[in-house]
Amino acid sequence: MALDIETIRAICDRVSASLGLELVDVEFKGGAGKQGRLLRIVIDKVPTREVAGANASASKGSAADNVAETSSPTPSPEVVEAPSASVIGVSHEDCANVSREVSAILDVEDAVPGGEYMLEVSSPGLDRRLSTASDFERFTGSRVKLMTHDPIGVTETSKGNRHFEGKLERFESGRLTLDLSNAKSKSKPKKKQKDESAGKVVIELANVEKANLVPEI
Repeated sequence: MALDIETIRAICDRVSASLGLELVDVEFKGGAGKQGRLLRIVIDKVPTREVAGANASASKGSAADNVAETSSPTPSPEVVEAPSASVIGVSHEDCANVSREVSAILDVEDAVPGGEYMLEVSSPGLDRRLSTASDFERFTGSRVKLMTHDPIGVTETSKGNRHFEGKLERFESGRLTLDLSNAKSKSKPKKKQKDESAGKVVIELANVEKANLVPEI
């Protein structure tokens, strides 16, 4: 039986919601042996109010700050790291609870075929991944780095660009607007390149391949 990631996602979403949390991401990496098969679940606190601006995620710190892991089919999670709980974000206890309940359901339903695997539950960290419309609505005002499926700005003389970083100015009708006027660059660009990167770009959500918050510290 093949692994159905959407079924697993639905289970993780149901468990997270029952514990007052939101599911951010689910990822499965296959490989040889237990250590090579990893199911990673990322959770966050459900926002109690709209928070615009940089890193409005309820969880603080890197994803490694709050992690619980378990090996299937062992029903009780083996905690491999025990950091102090975050006051307003995802705590180590939150991760352990999700890990324990998801592990039990996955084992009963045999949702991860093929033997043992490692289950990791963590908080999203400051560079949280953005994927859904609600993500972009929630983090409007934050700095975002993203890559598109298809290049933007293709002309007869330009192949366009797939990589963008800027302030998420707006999200509406399935389109996001990035303000690139203060884009960061590791190297000093030429004047012509700087002029081309200035301004704003409108991108269809369906064209976003991956996107993350950019920590502003």
